[in-house]
Amino acid sequence: MIPTSEILVVTTPQVAAAEVAERAGRIAHQIHQQVVGVVENMSEYTDPATGVLVSLFGNGGGEETAKRLSQLVGSDVPLLGKIPFSIDLREGGDAGVPVVISDPESASALVLYEIAEKLIKRSKSLLGVRLGIVQ
Repeated sequence: MIPTSEILVVTTPQVAAAEVAERAGRIAHQIHQQVVGVVENMSEYTDPATGVLVSLFGNGGGEETAKRLSQLVGSDVPLLGKIPFSIDLREGGDAGVPVVISDPESASALVLYEIAEKLIKRSKSLLGVRLGIVQ
């Protein structure tokens, strides 16, 4: 690990995946890496035929991971966003073209922009940062 690097924990809505993501966050915390947030990937999507919101992989994994990691580290580990399950995102990945370029107005791209914006705008704090002061 790179000193003072920061960790972004990515999970899916499934309980099993959230538990694995939480373990990854715990390990990062144990080796003094700051966990800056949680992203839930493959979240619900809107069925184009019916307009109904479908939670294909369940729901709540991102929220639960953020809550548990916040308790673990003693400070807020926010859920930065929930990236919807979408064909455009998968197709862009398969083609090597990020969805923010291939379809910048898609739901997936908009959530990715929001996540990036939150990461850019977050306030820097020295809380929990080892300053390397020796006596």
